[in-house]
Amino acid sequence: MPKKCLGLFAKYWEPGKVKTRLAASVGDVKAARVYKTFVAATIARLSAIESQHVLAYSPDDDATHAAFTAADLNGWSLTAQSAGDLGNRMADFFENRFNEGAESVVLVGTDSPNLPLIEVQEAYEHLKTCDVVIGPTEDGGYYLVGATRNTPPIFDDIPWSTPEVLPTTIERLNQADISLAQLDPWYDVDEVYDLHRLIEDLRNESRAEPALQVLLNHLLEILEE
Repeated sequence: MPKKCLGLFAKYWEPGKVKTRLAASVGDVKAARVYKTFVAATIARLSAIESQHVLAYSPDDDATHAAFTAADLNGWSLTAQSAGDLGNRMADFFENRFNEGAESVVLVGTDSPNLPLIEVQEAYEHLKTCDVVIGPTEDGGYYLVGATRNTPPIFDDIPWSTPEVLPTTIERLNQADISLAQLDPWYDVDEVYDLHRLIEDLRNESRAEPALQVLLNHLLEILEE
């Protein structure tokens, strides 16, 4: 395995199971279609990062595996997420990649499809001198977490989906005397106003990246229907 591994956590885009807060405003079907475009854009954009690429999907069933196998994965390998809460699944992902020989592992999700790629690249740079790197989100969570050589003790008993995720994580690292680097903050797209913010940002920045222009076009098509 290459020394650098980039992981992506993604769900199957089943209506009613993804983007539920967004669905309250646009409906389950449109929210699922929006999420599918997020997955496709994130795969396309992160493929430009020099590393091994691993997409960890959820749920672990035949329909989900078939859907991702049929997607344009640009060379990403597939693995199912383990059972348990988000923390357990992330811990297992890191542990498995380190056991396979990776030295630096970075994991991102699909809620920030226009995340500047420089943040991912800088994550690996930080891991040359720090044990853990985190990309904070504006709502108190994080859009990226990375570690080198060992799985950090930051995934158990975390109040996931609350503003306390980041401060609790930082406190754990401080208690364990583990060095941390933080990237620039970014935002998740969870609510309808986040989606409108994304669309406005894409209007201003999408010309620089074909994948972002495709994302913008798809989002406008979905919302106009």
